[in-house]
Formats: sequence, structure tokens, C-alpha cells
Amino acid sequence: MQEKVQDKSREKAPEMAAEARADAATGDLPRVTWNDSDMKTSYANVCSVASTREEVTLLFGIHQNWHSAQMEVGVRLSERIILNPYAAKRLARLLTAVVAEYGKRFGPLGMDVPEGRVH
Repeated sequence: MQEKVQDKSREKAPEMAAEARADAATGDLPRVTWNDSDMKTSYANVCSVASTREEVTLLFGIHQNWHSAQMEVGVRLSERIILNPYAAKRLARLLTAVVAEYGKRFGPLGMDVPEGRVH
């Protein structure tokens, strides 16, 4: 029985390779399968970004001060995500598209901080 299974998989291997070559020739992208079995969920209302030539670091946390007149703001950091510059650029494009779509559906977002100002 085991030999029959192995024989069938050998027969399908050339077909799969041919399909992969056809996809590459037509420019089709590979299918992505998302595995969320180890995923965790965190909430953040603050994000900071730092970078070097080799990486972009995103820091996520929760704003701990509830009074807008305070001169010092406490942020409890919970996550640090480190990306290479290519992944960071893809993320920037995705976020730009998502925020633009949000603006179309619900109206433009007002910002607490003037554009271009960095904290």
C-alpha cells in the first residue's frame, strides 16, 4: 500500500513542477497560506519607529496618561517588531492604502500632532 502512495506522488511531481514553471512564465504570484496557530493579539495606541541602514524597528505600546495637559507622557511598551527595509516599504504601502480606504469610507482622520513633527 505504501508503495502505491509513493508512486502516485512521483507521478504528480512533474505536473506540479510544470504548473510552477507556467506560473513563473505568466508572472502569477505564489499562493500564500497564513498560519495563525502561534499568533497573539496586542493592542497599541502608540507607535514609534527607529531605523538603521539594515533594519527598521517598530515599537508599540499603550499611552498611560489620560490628561492632555500633562507635559510628560508615559508609554508602556509591549511589542518590538524589527523589519528589513524591503518589508518596511511593503508595510508602508499597505498602511497607506488601508488609511486611504478608511478615509474614503469614514472621512479623513485628524491628527493630534502636526504632520512632519516627530516625538
